Amino acid sequence: MTYEAAQQAAWATLDRLSDSQKYNVSLFGDSYEVSVKDRRIFSDSCNVPAKEYIALLLLHYLIGTLENRYVPCGQWISFKEIEGGETYYPAYRKGVIEPLLRKYGRSPESLFGCLERFQGNKIDGSDIGIEITTFADVRVRVILWKADEEFGPEASILFDKNITKLYTMEDITVFSHYIVNNL
Repeated sequence: MTYEAAQQAAWATLDRLSDSQKYNVSLFGDSYEVSVKDRRIFSDSCNVPAKEYIALLLLHYLIGTLENRYVPCGQWISFKEIEGGETYYPAYRKGVIEPLLRKYGRSPESLFGCLERFQGNKIDGSDIGIEITTFADVRVRVILWKADEEFGPEASILFDKNITKLYTMEDITVFSHYIVNNL
């Protein structure tokens, strides 16, 4: 399905579910105005239309919030644990995990530089771990393990298990790319 077809389907669903004509949604600290009536999404910070993939993430977030009543459950899962994730993981690793490792694998401590910008905090359970705010109620964990004599650096992104009430596996892949590109 093309972005345009996916967006048209999402707008139709949102129109059916929504009792409001306008939403303000924050994603990574940028605020977006979603006009259901006009079927337009603008970034408040630069007053330009949202890129197609961001628009789709925002629309699916709103649909998941309205239709599935997304509430975080506090149980963390990796991409492999999402339905279809195990099969698609090699492509996910190449497109998401490897760029994350190229960016932070040699100096994982530099990941802490993202904390203030993304309302994050350090977490335990790995060599380097952070939890960041993406949408107002969606937090994501980025985990890094340093290289040692036997193994190279490793990374993972963890999601609240209920993320599947917002997103499909494909959406989570796009969301993950967006996260890594913004770290």
